[in-house]
Formats: sequence, structure tokens, C-alpha cells
Amino acid sequence: MAERKRERMEKNDKETMDKNPKAVTTDEPEINYRGWKSMPFIIGNETFEKLGAIGTLSNLLIYLTTVFNMKSITATNIINIFNGTTNFSTMLGAYLCDTYFGRYKTLGFATIASFMGLLVIQLTAAIKKLHPPHCGSAENTCKGPTAGQMAFLLTGFGLLIVGAAGIRPCNLAFGADQFNPKTESGKRGINSFFNWYFFTFTFAQMVSLTLIVYVQSNVSWAIGLGIPAILMLIACALFFMGSKMYVKVKATGSPMTSVVQVLVVAVKRRGLNPPEQPWLSLFNHLPTSSINAKLSYTDQFRFLDKAATVTPQDQINPDGSSANPWKLCTMQQVEEVKCVVRVIPIWAAAIIYYIAIVQQNTFAVFQAVQSDRHLGNTNFQIPAATYVVFLMLSLTIFIPIYDRIIVPFLQKITGKEGGITILQRIGIGIFLSVITMIVSALVEERRRSIALTRPTIGIVPRKGAISSMSALWLVPQLVLAGLTEAFASVGQVEFYYKQFPENMRSIGGSLFYCGMAGSSYLSSFLISIIHRTTRKAATGNWLPEDLNKGRLDYFYYTIAALGVLNFGYFLVCAKWYKYKGVSKDTLEVNLGSTLPQKTTV
Repeated sequence: MAERKRERMEKNDKETMDKNPKAVTTDEPEINYRGWKSMPFIIGNETFEKLGAIGTLSNLLIYLTTVFNMKSITATNIINIFNGTTNFSTMLGAYLCDTYFGRYKTLGFATIASFMGLLVIQLTAAIKKLHPPHCGSAENTCKGPTAGQMAFLLTGFGLLIVGAAGIRPCNLAFGADQFNPKTESGKRGINSFFNWYFFTFTFAQMVSLTLIVYVQSNVSWAIGLGIPAILMLIACALFFMGSKMYVKVKATGSPMTSVVQVLVVAVKRRGLNPPEQPWLSLFNHLPTSSINAKLSYTDQFRFLDKAATVTPQDQINPDGSSANPWKLCTMQQVEEVKCVVRVIPIWAAAIIYYIAIVQQNTFAVFQAVQSDRHLGNTNFQIPAATYVVFLMLSLTIFIPIYDRIIVPFLQKITGKEGGITILQRIGIGIFLSVITMIVSALVEERRRSIALTRPTIGIVPRKGAISSMSALWLVPQLVLAGLTEAFASVGQVEFYYKQFPENMRSIGGSLFYCGMAGSSYLSSFLISIIHRTTRKAATGNWLPEDLNKGRLDYFYYTIAALGVLNFGYFLVCAKWYKYKGVSKDTLEVNLGSTLPQKTTV
């Protein structure tokens, strides 16, 4: 009787577990996705963080030339190198995040580091001994910074680099983690999140480039740099206030180890003949603990398939895993590496594209300096760095229109989830970047011509005459640059997030910033080469201190020509690219129904 009763109880328990999976006790607690409910803390933190960082960095070019008495070319190269280093550091930050700390801890530490960096830079303005004495109107009265002053300033830069290394690759992925990717509402939330993330990002930039830059340029550098530091402190508090609501994805160990294993094993087995039906014969095992979706087989980079080709010498554990992953990898590992490798050519095209945007944040500011910045007939002058706000305004206005009007309209026509494919969105942005540089060149040609042929309205110390052309003529190129980013930059972020394996999404996010870093370094390299090449040429230096004596328009045309070549390269890569495919069912894989199909780009 007791035995029958025990059997009945076990049967009832099993039926209860089958009907109610939540009744099953597991080591992993159920994930409570809060979605948009947690966004006020995440996007709010992002907004204040950007208000702080951009409020300092947007006017840093003017700060270096006026307070630290640096030449324009020197300051431009320092900003480009700083931006490049900041963005490249995101790769290290993403690696440490995915391998050891997780996104929540990384973001917490990085936000504090950013606050400390902004505070240090504010002190360079507030304390007289931490910056050179004021420079007079004559160039020979300028005294540069001492070694100690420069070291203190670079300490602030270093802390900002540490902060950016953690915030930039993790913040967006951390926000997307709050949505359930297995539900339709969660998928829609992720798609909208990318657009609204950039909306708040650019809103913060607009506020920084207007109110904060005005205070810095017209009231006080000490106060103007103190405001961003305070805003960053608010960002720290806001982030930690929402800590109980967040979905905190734990670090799963180094995702790069799996990549290296595939490459090493593929090289070791380079002598093996490729299997005739790899989707059937490759070693196909996915651990139950993996957070990655199971991928279907693709026929690109088939030499990597050898890493998952089973030989008589290979040993398999009782649970179905490889006894030695440095001798035999899984088809899943191989496909994850293929995902990473396929992205690289697209990423390379993004580096060239962003050079056009870099110029709008550097030389466009100098164009504004030597243009008429008066607001109408008043004596009020718009700060030169503030004109970049038109880029942000264009992006901010267009993103909601795109997300709420254009995408639903295109969905009805194409039937695609985003209206158009991600690569099509990026391609439109790259094309617009070429148009942006052509318009920039035409505007600069007009500005310079007016400065040389008509009466000027003043002199900029250590630069040259101010053209009577209104600086509002810079608006068209900046608006085009904003549309360029709305398509290409937002598309890139979504592309890297969706095409990288789940355990490498922070690294995927860092790839966007590494591309920006490459653009900054390449822009600095182009400036140095053209500066050295043309200063002894018959046409004169294209990029002197006084833009009226140079040919900045030629420099813009050069970047436009480079963009045309890059656009052709991108079209070839996009045509070749195959999107990451998720395997629906093991039986389908065995029947070969998940063989890669042609997809539109």
C-alpha cells in the first residue's frame, strides 16, 4: 500500500510539473522583464550622462584653443586622438564586461569614473594654476601649458576614457536586455529602443550645445564645466536608484575563447577534406546552459567547418559535449565565428563613412568662427560650437518620424519587420554622407569667396578675417549630417546587436565605437598628410589657421571622393552578406531545410 501511494504521489507531482513549468525548481530564477518600466532609470541615466559628457566635450576644441592656448591644428588632432582612444577603449571595456563583471557592475563603475573625469577637467578651469595665463591678441603673447598642467588635464581625459570604455558598449545592450526577446512585444520594444535611445542621446546633445556651451563661452568656463560634472553626479544616482528593477545578465566567461578555439582547430585540421553535407555531418551540440540562440548552417567561410568535422580520434563526453574543445568544436561555435567574421567588412565601410561626420564636429566649428554668427540684426552671437546642434536637431526630429510614420508605411509595402533591411538603412546613410561633404565644400567655397571679395566684419585673434556670410549657411550640411546618422549610425547599432551572438553583444556594441575611433584616427591622419603635402604646394596650404587663406573645400571634396569609393565597396559587401539565421528545429536541420537562402540587403 505504501509503495502504491508513493508511486501515485510521484505521478501526481510529475503531472503538476508538466502542467505548470514554473513549479519546477531550477537553479536559475525566473527572469522578470520590466521592459519600458525600467527605461526612466536607464534612458534617464543615459540622458544625464550624455548631458555631462557632451557638455564638456562639445566645446573642448574651443577650450583648448582659448584657455590652454593651443593652435587649431594641434587642438583638432588632440580631440581626434582623444575621441579615437575613447572609442577604441570600448573593446576592452566590452571584453571585461562580458567575461568578468557583467553589464550592471561595469556601468556602475564607469559612470563614477566619468564623473571624476569631468570634475578634474572642471578644476583645470576653476583653478588658475592648472591652466596657462590668458593669451592676448598677439600671437607672441601666448604661453602654452606647463608639463604639470598638461598632465592634470590628461588625467581628466584618462578618467573619461575609462568611463566611456564601460558606458558606451554596455549601456545600449543593458537597455535592450530589459525586454523579453521571445515575445512579440519584447521584439517591438527592442526595435523601438534603438531609435528612442538615439533620440534621447541627441536631445542631450542639443541641450549641451546650446545652454551649456553658451555658459562656457559667454559666462564662465569654470561654471560651464561645473554643470556637466553635476549632471554626471545625477546620472550616477539615477542609475543606482533603479538597480532593483533591472534584468542583470551575468558574465558567462570569455566569449573570445570560443572564437579562438574555432580558429585554432580549423588551422590544425586544414588538411581535412570538407564534408559534402556539413549541415548533417558536423558535430552539433548546444549546451543547455548557453544563452545563445541555436544557429542554422551557412555555407560561407567553409574552411571553418573543419573545426567541427568529427574524426575517429575525437572523444565525446556522456552529455554529448566534446571532450577537448581545442580539438573538436561544435557547429554552433563555428556559426558564431562566421557571424563575427561576416560583420567585419561592413564595419570597415562604416569607418570611412563616419569621417564625414567627424568634420562637422571639428572644421565646421572653425567655419562658424570665421562666419557672421550674429542673430539677425542684434549684437547676440551664437557660439561657434552651438551650430552642431542643427545636426542633433535634424536627427532628433527625424527619428520619431521614422519610427512612427515611415517604418509602418514601409512595413505595409515590403512586409519586412523594420520596413527596410538593416543594411539598406546603413547604405542610405553612407550615400547621404557623400552628399553632406559635397554640400559642405560648396558652402565653404562661398564663405571663403565672400571673405576675399567683400568687406569683412572683424578679425578673429590668431586666425583671420570674419566673412560676412551668415553662419546659418552651415545649416544644410549639418541637417544632412543628422539624417546621415539617423540612417547609418542607428542602423549600425541595431546591426551589431542583432548579428552578434547573444554572449558577445557588449563586444558588438563596442564595434560601433571602434569604428568611430578608426574614423577619428583616419581623419587626423588625413589632416596631417594634407597639411604637410599642401603647405609647400603652389596652391598653398589647404588647412592653415586662417581658413580664408586655405582650401578647406578641396579637403571636403577629397572626403566626398573617398565616400563614393566606400559606397561602392559597401554595396558589394551588402550583396554578399547573409543575415544570422536561427535554427527552428533540430529535425529541420537534419532534413537540410535550414540551408541558407538568398536574402535582400
